Amino acid sequence: MIGSAARAEPIRGAGSTLAAPIIGKWATTYKAARADGGDFFTLDWTVDYEPVGSLAGLMRLAQPELDFAATDVPQQADDLARNGQQQFPIVMGGIAVVANLDGLPEQGLRLSGPSWSDPAIRVLNPDIALPDLAISVIHRQDGSGSTYVFTEFLSSTSEDWKTKLGADTLIDWPLGTGAEGTQALLRAVAASKGAIAYAEYGQVLRAGLPFAAVQNKSGKFVKPDPQGVQAAATSVAWGETTDFFASLTNRSGDGAYPISTAVFAVVQVAGRSEHRYRRVHDLFRLAFAQGAGDATALGYVPLPKALIGQIEQYWARQLPVGN
Repeated sequence: MIGSAARAEPIRGAGSTLAAPIIGKWATTYKAARADGGDFFTLDWTVDYEPVGSLAGLMRLAQPELDFAATDVPQQADDLARNGQQQFPIVMGGIAVVANLDGLPEQGLRLSGPSWSDPAIRVLNPDIALPDLAISVIHRQDGSGSTYVFTEFLSSTSEDWKTKLGADTLIDWPLGTGAEGTQALLRAVAASKGAIAYAEYGQVLRAGLPFAAVQNKSGKFVKPDPQGVQAAATSVAWGETTDFFASLTNRSGDGAYPISTAVFAVVQVAGRSEHRYRRVHDLFRLAFAQGAGDATALGYVPLPKALIGQIEQYWARQLPVGN
């Protein structure tokens, strides 16, 4: 048994809204698996996850009650070492560019990094009768990993964007309307014809909103589906990284979706008991072993088996400190 009834408490996490649906599903699976068909369960087998955004999750990790943060923005090795933390990917996904436009054909809209004006979009979509609507940009106003991934892509395709705005979880948007969290953003897009925004692919898909194919580094227009994300992920030499620090944005390859990302768990080790440290591993070990189908069903890309093996080796090398 993981833990004991006397010290039982939930595994507590916070952060990425992109990862919230799959972490919620894995939490249900974890509780059922550890109960093993019985009626008894302990709070140690439950997961309390708050989808507050990547930035807020990382900030909360300093609080003694939190066990892990989920973030779409990988943390540098120096920061992890200074804070007594470890990091590993848990799932992968794509940031879709969603547009509320009627009459789009099945193949959808095409966009490139610099094409954020009416004339530029029309040039890329000569066969689509685009409506005479002003583009209404909607963006996240909270600290969001999705914002970081999206603006990292824009920075890699537009020197002007890189110089003036750059990539960050929070930026001073030059135009548009802000929304707090993914669900509020998607509701705002659905309520506004001509709106354009960015959000995690699976949640966009479940919201029934149309999304664009985005031009990648090879000049190909690729959709944010699992095949495009997988193509981006396989271009990373994960074994050569430190603490799995890597970006999936604008990777090479004809099939690579250019606004891909991995979601990382950042686990607090320093100042935590070994019991707390190990049970976070227990949660994700079970998720890796049994949760790939759930991830796929929700629109994510599960980790490759080779990468899971590297993560488990990383866990074995990482010893608790400060206990």
